[in-house]
Amino acid sequence: MMLQGKNIVVTGTKRGIGKAIVCKLASEGANVWACARKKDDGFEEKLNEIALKNGVVIEPVYFDLTDEGQIKEAVKNIVKSKRPIDGLVNNAGIAAYNKLQMMKIDEIKNIFSTNYFSALYLTQLLMRRITRNTGSIVFVSSVSGFIPEIGNIAYGGSKAAVSHAVKILAKELSSEGIRVNAVAPGLVNTDMKNLASEEVWEELKHRIMIGRVAEPNEIANVISFLLSDQSSYMTAQTVHVDGGMF
Repeated sequence: MMLQGKNIVVTGTKRGIGKAIVCKLASEGANVWACARKKDDGFEEKLNEIALKNGVVIEPVYFDLTDEGQIKEAVKNIVKSKRPIDGLVNNAGIAAYNKLQMMKIDEIKNIFSTNYFSALYLTQLLMRRITRNTGSIVFVSSVSGFIPEIGNIAYGGSKAAVSHAVKILAKELSSEGIRVNAVAPGLVNTDMKNLASEEVWEELKHRIMIGRVAEPNEIANVISFLLSDQSSYMTAQTVHVDGGMF
């Protein structure tokens, strides 16, 4: 198993890609701090089921990514476990699509706060705790950060910022032996697809060489690889997992 005995912090784990990440990491032998915004009994039952199935420890951690005080408290609780932190996956994110003239500035700020600033802040608090020489940080970016689509100025802008930050952070942490990479998914079969009309969705699908959208586990597989020692010579990269989108 690629991640046997490693301990990974993952944000945005209740559904979609985040949920798939937890399942994949557990199947590879990793213990996981599964971060989410609100306590949910059904969520915790699912985490217990995954943990028992794979013989690992999965702890729920609750905090609002737009609240710095809650992020600090969450980090304190993670550190209290006394387990080394081998990796971090900044997965949580929100999206909205509209032309700039139709968006309120507060909506744009909220997207950047969740997708970019909160991820940087959590990383800043945890990176001094991450295992030297073998640690790995993975950000979830998006192909939206590289494609200049109308209506994508907020979400795409936040994800472009993520991919840029990855290069800089990788350089800053290179002396510590901590690798930093990102995954940029294309169209994925998650709740986020409902933000676009069926017409737009179908048009975008025709631009995928593989001819279909991704399933969340296909993104999780690449993230697991980037967290593992099998990617030991990779850093400062944004890996496009988009089925050959053009």
